[in-house]
Amino acid sequence: MTSMNQNRLFVGNLSYQTMENELQEYFSQAGVVTSVNLMLDKMTGKSRGFAFVEFSTPEEANKAVEQFHNKEFQGRALTVNIARPREERQPRWSGNRGGCEARFERR
Repeated sequence: MTSMNQNRLFVGNLSYQTMENELQEYFSQAGVVTSVNLMLDKMTGKSRGFAFVEFSTPEEANKAVEQFHNKEFQGRALTVNIARPREERQPRWSGNRGGCEARFERR
């Protein structure tokens, strides 16, 4: 069983003025939008510049990626792709502070 939701899109590089209803209207050109989740800053309540848009089918979601990725919306080129499941992301506080573990081999 995969936890990947092929209907759910990540939409980035949004104007901070963008509202959920504007996204719903815009993305419904590609199909039936079942939900729009604009990410807000917990402290300020302002948009964080990205959202998740969910379609009723994976086909519609893929059509939206093709139709809207790198297209201008409210003066900004959108980033639109299939959202990755949250579990895959590394926690920000992972113990490895150096960035990458370089292994040097002497030859």
